Amino acid sequence: MTADAIYAFDITLHRLDPDVVRTPADGVHVDSWGPWPVLAVSHDALNVPLAIGFDDAFARLGRLERMYAEPDGSFVWTSPREGLSWQVDGNAFEKAGRVLLVDLKGSCPPGEFDRLLAAFGWPEQAVMMQLVRAAVFLDEPTFRRHALARGTAGDGESLRPR
Repeated sequence: MTADAIYAFDITLHRLDPDVVRTPADGVHVDSWGPWPVLAVSHDALNVPLAIGFDDAFARLGRLERMYAEPDGSFVWTSPREGLSWQVDGNAFEKAGRVLLVDLKGSCPPGEFDRLLAAFGWPEQAVMMQLVRAAVFLDEPTFRRHALARGTAGDGESLRPR
C-alpha cells in the first residue's frame, strides 16, 4: 500500500457476531468499485453492543489529535494541515452504557482508520461494516478493500475538506 493510500467510506460500524455467516456465492454486492461478498446478519445480532463502554470509547477518541467529540456521540476528526487532507465525521450510539454502533463517513489513510477503530475496541473486538447506501454488511478485510478501491478511484475527493 502506498504512503498516500486513502480509504473513502460511508458506513455503520457494528460488532461482528460470531454467528454471522458468509453468504453463498450469489451473495455479492456489485457497485462502481467492484464485486464484494456480503455477510448474512440477523436483526438480533445488530442489537448487541460492542464490548467497550460509551464513555471509555469517547475518552479514547479524545486522545486522538485534532479530534472534536461531543458528549452526545458526535465527532469530527481532521487531518493535519500539512500533507493529505482528510476528514471523518462520526456519530456513536449507546445501548446500556456501551457503544451499539457508529456511523462513519469520510476519508482517511488506513493507519488513521486503524487508530479510529482502536477507540472502539478493535482489534480485540471483531467488527463488521454496513455500507450505508447499499445496506449490505461486509467483513473487515472486504470493507478495507472496498474503502481503498473507493479512495483510489477518487471517490474520497468529495469527502475531503478543502
